[in-house]
Amino acid sequence: MTAYAHDLALAGILLGAFAQSATGMGFALVAAPVLILHLGPHQGVALVVTLSMLSSAIPLVRDARHAKPRAILQLLVPTVVCTPLIAYLLRDADPTWLAVAAGTGVIAAVAALARGARWAWLARPQGAAVAGTTSALLNVVGGVGGPPIGLYAANTDWSPATTRGTLYGFFIAQNIVTALSVGVLMPGLPELAALVLGTAAGMLLAPRLPATSVRTAVLGLSLLGGVGLIVGAV
Repeated sequence: MTAYAHDLALAGILLGAFAQSATGMGFALVAAPVLILHLGPHQGVALVVTLSMLSSAIPLVRDARHAKPRAILQLLVPTVVCTPLIAYLLRDADPTWLAVAAGTGVIAAVAALARGARWAWLARPQGAAVAGTTSALLNVVGGVGGPPIGLYAANTDWSPATTRGTLYGFFIAQNIVTALSVGVLMPGLPELAALVLGTAAGMLLAPRLPATSVRTAVLGLSLLGGVGLIVGAV
């Protein structure tokens, strides 16, 4: 990395950690595009999933009591089953077309929800299976498994604390599985410092966010992730 690229990556990590700790998701959506752009698909995704796991660990201590273990399990089972298989099947696939297709799907889903669409089936067990599987695909392709899970959460009536706690629990487990499937790249001290600073700032703001703001932020970050996948690919 050049010095400029490294500074840009640190800014992405800081802002991503802020979003993650304030809303329950967002780290990879903000940080993944710039990290993949400057490190390449393999190393970029490996670093993103490692940092994503860490970005949920500290906030989970605060919101763990609000998490819904059953929902985490429903989302996690298809993710754990599918992630190694997807990583194996896509090991030789063209990541450009995969990222474009994934980004397009995310944008279409966010647009539908932003217009007021409510998919009741998405909050049911079969919806959780679809969200978990799709999240596994996006996490392997671009390190951005958040949008399907965010859309799942947006169709529930969870409070902001419940949303954050449930998402933290899921993302920690998912990123451990993804890291074992695609490889582990440990961050350096500057990356860890940016992560801690962003996390602390987000945790201070999180209790002041109303439910409507959290839902809007989740949808906005999902849209950002979809656009980032396409822009990073082309």
